[in-house]
Amino acid sequence: MRRDTPIFGFMIGLLLPFIGMVIMYLLWGHGQGFGSFLHSLTRLKGMASKVLTLSILINVIPFAYCNIKRIDMTARGIFVATMLYALLIVLIMFVW
Repeated sequence: MRRDTPIFGFMIGLLLPFIGMVIMYLLWGHGQGFGSFLHSLTRLKGMASKVLTLSILINVIPFAYCNIKRIDMTARGIFVATMLYALLIVLIMFVW
């Protein structure tokens, strides 16, 4: 698979925030299971948006790498995935 495609960047941009969420679980989980951590995100108002916001920050690393290496189409895919996560965060904060 060619690496300078928007689809490849979109997949990276969608998958890396899950790693960021696992990092947030390791930092804030305090010994509870991952399922109960996800359940607490739905119960505590505002917690889900905070965890999602911090977890999408991991997309900065591949986005900066793609910009430095001039892999522009992949960077575009990462950017689109990040904007979709940002839209989800705004919906969680103000609609639900």
